[in-house]
Amino acid sequence: MPLPEGDILDEARRQMTVCVVCKYCNGYCDVFRAADARPDLTDGDLFYLANLCHHCRNCWYACQYRPPHPFAVALPAALARVRVLSWQRAVGWPAPLGGPAGLALVATLLVPLLTLLLVPPETLFAAHRESGAFHAVIPRGVMVWGAALALLAPVGLVGLAMTRFWRAIGGGSARQVARALPATLRDILTLRNLSGGGVGCNERDDRFGFARWHAHHLVFWGFLLTVTATLAAAASHHLMGMRAPYPWISAPVVLGTAGGVALLAGVGAMAWIKHRADPAPEAPETRAAEWTLLCVLGASAASGLMLLVLRENAAMGMLLAVHLGTVLAFFVTLPFGKMMHAPFRALALLRAAMDRQETDRAHDP
Repeated sequence: MPLPEGDILDEARRQMTVCVVCKYCNGYCDVFRAADARPDLTDGDLFYLANLCHHCRNCWYACQYRPPHPFAVALPAALARVRVLSWQRAVGWPAPLGGPAGLALVATLLVPLLTLLLVPPETLFAAHRESGAFHAVIPRGVMVWGAALALLAPVGLVGLAMTRFWRAIGGGSARQVARALPATLRDILTLRNLSGGGVGCNERDDRFGFARWHAHHLVFWGFLLTVTATLAAAASHHLMGMRAPYPWISAPVVLGTAGGVALLAGVGAMAWIKHRADPAPEAPETRAAEWTLLCVLGASAASGLMLLVLRENAAMGMLLAVHLGTVLAFFVTLPFGKMMHAPFRALALLRAAMDRQETDRAHDP
């Protein structure tokens, strides 16, 4: 049963106070150095620190106060709970249909069901090999307007949540943001904090490894490649007059294939790591959202690759509907699930870079 919001914050504040006094883990990541600069540990401070945490779990295995010590410091789990709470408070709207898992399932099934009901069987289950074959099954206007309507509310809600979170953690001027942006981008693109103190993550015991870091990179870059493939497809359609499906040797297909393979490999690796990981530093109530995100990303990548391979087959119509359903599931669950860690973590890294620069300037003679 989830803890009340006040209990989650009070427990995280208690544990972080022990860490600030101890300072043993200050060399591991930015979380502890940032906590030193925010001794009041307000709710906004805790939201900031929780999203700055990349869950490498170095501190859990290094901590002399972890259970069964009376102090019972289990910081990775405490910050995981605060992280989820920060997203929920910023969004301000509970996930419908029982949470991200239920919402993802309904969205995934909705498009295939509507396709079965509205597209004649002789069209849906025919082999289409001509240019514009995808739109022979689902008209382009339906795809475009359906995507626009599906994106509008979730993306708007994410933008609103990011604004609220940025204000809660202190915000900053445009000049400060511009100055800190290069360092922030380096931290985001390299996932620096996911390597802990530079030695990797801990998964099952106190041995270090980079498996989680590599898996996250596969997911991160695979996702970016699929987004780039979508943009390339739009450019091909509007600027070059090409209609989907595109040739094998084309930017949308090459980028989409590379992205889909990387994304699927990363999701598989992360699922295996999570399955084998020591459950002690985890917050069990957050695992459903984590698995939901992996399932949605994996289903989207797998269905996209299958659609690519079988696009001249009679199965193309239903594969297209299933793929669009998984993409819809990703976007409608965006404000309510684990994917919120991406924009919130980016803002936390930006705030950390700004803090480092302010500290450096204060120490300059």
